[in-house]
Amino acid sequence: MTKRKLLRVGLILTVLIAIGGLFTWYKFFREEPQPEWITGDPEMRFKYGSIGGERDAGIPYWIFYVLPRMFPEKIPGPNGFASFGFAWEQGQELPVGFVKKVIGFERIGNNCAVCHTGSYRRIADENPTFVTAGPGHTFNLEAMFRFLVDCAKDPRFNADNLMHEIDLVTDLSWIDSAIYRFVLIPITKKRLLEREEQFQWIYRHDFPEWGRGRDDAMNLTKYFMVDTPMDDSIGPTDMPSIWNLKKYDSERVTLNWAGDSHDTYSVIIDSALGLLGARPKSNEEFLAEVKWLQDYLSAKAPPKFPWPIDEAKATAGKAVFDHECARCHASELTGTRMELRGVDTDPERLWTWKKEHAVVANNKVKEFGIDRKGLLEEDLIGYNPAFLDGIWLRAPYLHNGSVPTLRDMLKAPADRPAVFWRGYDVYDPVNVGFISSEAEAGETGTKHDVSQRSNGNGGHLFGTQLPEPDKEVLLEYMKTL
Repeated sequence: MTKRKLLRVGLILTVLIAIGGLFTWYKFFREEPQPEWITGDPEMRFKYGSIGGERDAGIPYWIFYVLPRMFPEKIPGPNGFASFGFAWEQGQELPVGFVKKVIGFERIGNNCAVCHTGSYRRIADENPTFVTAGPGHTFNLEAMFRFLVDCAKDPRFNADNLMHEIDLVTDLSWIDSAIYRFVLIPITKKRLLEREEQFQWIYRHDFPEWGRGRDDAMNLTKYFMVDTPMDDSIGPTDMPSIWNLKKYDSERVTLNWAGDSHDTYSVIIDSALGLLGARPKSNEEFLAEVKWLQDYLSAKAPPKFPWPIDEAKATAGKAVFDHECARCHASELTGTRMELRGVDTDPERLWTWKKEHAVVANNKVKEFGIDRKGLLEEDLIGYNPAFLDGIWLRAPYLHNGSVPTLRDMLKAPADRPAVFWRGYDVYDPVNVGFISSEAEAGETGTKHDVSQRSNGNGGHLFGTQLPEPDKEVLLEYMKTL
């Protein structure tokens, strides 16, 4: 072969390689910015903005779209994805907390808002009011985890069946159809099945359901970040509100229910890493998003109680609060680590996390090149006395959400409801909490039985001995917080 022919062949190969590289980049890695209506508005950015989780943990859009059509029997209700209790605004394509982003192809991921958007209705036949940075008390996270893994385990999760469903709802080009059939569907199945081992403990029949509005946060961290072998611990807790984070701006304060993290910056980093499911593509971009979230949530005010308040009763209630409650919930003790003895609420959340887990987790984040104060490298001793801002929307109460209303909190444990329904969003302004015992709550919600492991409603006897008039005015005052 002559030198000229060799050059010609080399040029052709170079062009083909360049075209192949460009095609690969365009179809799998090119990143398009989200639209201005999301990125230009802080509320929309929190609800629908990307934090980068779609790169490694995102699900191809059309696979995500058809899963409820293919596997309706694996969903906890008759209404498709809505049956998981997502906050879903009218007119929006996806629930709050779901991110649609083009990285080569359209992918679906999550951000913090999926677990941290609250909602309430004043009456049953009105649309819900959504409150960003509130606790996602209607969302059944455990059921969503199971659904994704169970779909992937099903023999019907294959290219022929999925492409049949996708072809019914959209008209993909032959190239995109081939990419879905031969690349995206097999990879998605593989990655979901890889999660099965990490999720084994949520399939145990001797463990109670988390139910709507709860997660087992430290076990999730243990099994996903720390890669700890599964043990016999379980500690479902209520999804917390994350508004007004500036209240934690003190060296004495620790975060999470048991005070296992140093500061808000660390908590947001660790939570976001859990959503990413991998090392960030760019630490600079990732930490800029963390800083934006910290600033947004620090300035986010708690919601005001949306019903009239009896000001005279509330004034009288403040005096009761100052005498009975302020020492723990409005003082130097608030947000600091407190021994469980004397409070005596359910201890099992404490048993899910130990010093050695924090050491491994902190080292792992350091390996990513991320600097933060991180998790406390100490064993847990009890639960932090909580700040009470916006407490009216944070029902159910106690760290594990085992007491449905504030009025029930002022009862002796034996008089608190032993069984109730979590996740119904019609509000009860008299008892200060969500309706949890009527038939409608049972149809929508998940059952909470306080006799089950980690579900106990005992302890926190403070205020239970007050005379009824004092309880009434105290409840009125707490609506103002």
